[in-house]
Amino acid sequence: MSLFGDGLDAAVQKAFTRPAPKSAPAQMRYLVKQLKSTKAVAQTLRISQRTVERYVRNQIKTPRPDLAARLEREVKTRWQPQVRARARQKAATTDGIVIDTRARMGYTAPIGSTDQDRIRHLTVALPPQYAARLFTAQEQGAGDRELKEIAAEALKEVYFQDSGRRAGSLEEVRFTDIEHLEFQL
Repeated sequence: MSLFGDGLDAAVQKAFTRPAPKSAPAQMRYLVKQLKSTKAVAQTLRISQRTVERYVRNQIKTPRPDLAARLEREVKTRWQPQVRARARQKAATTDGIVIDTRARMGYTAPIGSTDQDRIRHLTVALPPQYAARLFTAQEQGAGDRELKEIAAEALKEVYFQDSGRRAGSLEEVRFTDIEHLEFQL
């Protein structure tokens, strides 16, 4: 489970204009429509083609918990792709993204400053270029470590250095022990 990747996905999902299908048969029908065959859905969900057909015909209505989770995840990743793309584009070009986090943060600075790590709760609006970097890295398959580095760099620039107005000699920001992380578009 990717903390940063899931957080970015959840932020984009808040831009949906219609709710995704809720019942298992409706979700299954949606996937069949998207993937063009029951065989492709069966392979994606790792179940038999016959089981998919039974869900489509409402012969089965309640999936096992593990199948329900896979089914919901697959539907949400495919739901309203144009709305998802518009929300990402808007965040990456004009609006930026807001990060709300509670984590241990510290920094490397010149001798004589207090650079001790401490738990901070920050809600910071990041500029569009950092939103673009986060979304681009996520699309290219970057893991949590790379996404965390981009977020730490953004927090260094926006929060600690106040866009160049203070702490110019700050070298790096440590962003560890994340208790809470949420993104908002």
